[in-house]
Amino acid sequence: MSYLLDTNLVTAILKQNKIATDKFKQVKFLEEYIFISCITYYEIKIGLLYVNATRQLSKFNKFCQEVTILFLDNL
Repeated sequence: MSYLLDTNLVTAILKQNKIATDKFKQVKFLEEYIFISCITYYEIKIGLLYVNATRQLSKFNKFCQEVTILFLDNL
Protein backbone atom coordinates (compact mmCIF):
# COMPACT_ATOMS: atom_id res chain seq x y z
CA MET A 1 0.00 0.00 0.00
CA SER A 2 1.13 3.58 -0.52
CA TYR A 3 0.21 6.86 1.15
CA LEU A 4 0.03 10.40 -0.23
CA LEU A 5 0.22 12.88 2.63
CA ASP A 6 -1.47 16.26 2.30
CA THR A 7 -0.28 19.59 3.68
CA ASN A 8 -2.36 19.36 6.85
CA LEU A 9 -0.98 15.95 7.76
CA VAL A 10 2.64 16.92 7.07
CA THR A 11 2.14 20.03 9.20
CA ALA A 12 0.74 17.89 12.02
CA ILE A 13 3.78 15.60 11.80
CA LEU A 14 6.15 18.58 11.88
CA LYS A 15 4.29 19.98 14.90
CA GLN A 16 4.72 16.56 16.54
CA ASN A 17 1.03 15.77 16.84
CA LYS A 18 1.05 12.42 18.65
CA ILE A 19 -1.59 10.71 16.52
CA ALA A 20 0.00 11.85 13.25
CA THR A 21 3.56 11.00 14.27
CA ASP A 22 2.57 7.59 15.65
CA LYS A 23 0.80 6.70 12.41
CA PHE A 24 3.74 7.98 10.34
CA LYS A 25 6.16 5.84 12.36
CA GLN A 26 3.89 2.81 12.01
CA VAL A 27 3.69 3.19 8.22
CA LYS A 28 7.47 3.65 8.00
CA PHE A 29 8.00 0.56 10.15
CA LEU A 30 5.83 -1.46 7.77
CA GLU A 31 8.00 -0.16 4.92
CA GLU A 32 5.04 1.24 3.02
CA TYR A 33 5.54 3.85 0.31
CA ILE A 34 5.01 7.40 1.58
CA PHE A 35 4.66 10.31 -0.82
CA ILE A 36 4.01 14.04 -0.73
CA SER A 37 3.11 16.06 -3.80
CA CYS A 38 5.30 18.86 -5.07
CA ILE A 39 2.40 21.20 -4.25
CA THR A 40 2.49 20.14 -0.58
CA TYR A 41 6.27 20.48 -0.60
CA TYR A 42 6.17 24.04 -1.92
CA GLU A 43 3.25 25.11 0.30
CA ILE A 44 5.15 24.12 3.41
CA LYS A 45 8.57 25.29 2.24
CA ILE A 46 7.37 28.72 1.15
CA GLY A 47 5.37 29.14 4.38
CA LEU A 48 8.37 28.30 6.54
CA LEU A 49 10.68 30.56 4.54
CA TYR A 50 8.15 33.42 4.74
CA VAL A 51 8.11 33.37 8.54
CA ASN A 52 11.85 32.59 8.75
CA ALA A 53 11.22 29.40 10.76
CA THR A 54 14.70 27.94 10.48
CA ARG A 55 14.22 25.18 13.06
CA GLN A 56 11.01 23.96 11.44
CA LEU A 57 12.64 24.25 8.01
CA SER A 58 15.40 21.95 9.20
CA LYS A 59 12.79 19.46 10.45
CA PHE A 60 10.98 19.67 7.13
CA ASN A 61 14.15 19.03 5.15
CA LYS A 62 14.83 15.94 7.28
CA PHE A 63 11.23 14.80 6.79
CA CYS A 64 11.61 15.16 3.00
CA GLN A 65 14.51 12.72 3.08
CA GLU A 66 12.15 10.08 4.52
CA VAL A 67 9.44 10.41 1.87
CA THR A 68 9.25 10.59 -1.91
CA ILE A 69 8.21 13.88 -3.51
CA LEU A 70 5.92 13.41 -6.49
CA PHE A 71 6.37 15.95 -9.24
CA LEU A 72 3.66 16.76 -11.75
CA ASP A 73 5.34 14.74 -14.49
CA ASN A 74 5.79 11.55 -12.41
CA LEU A 75 4.03 8.52 -13.84
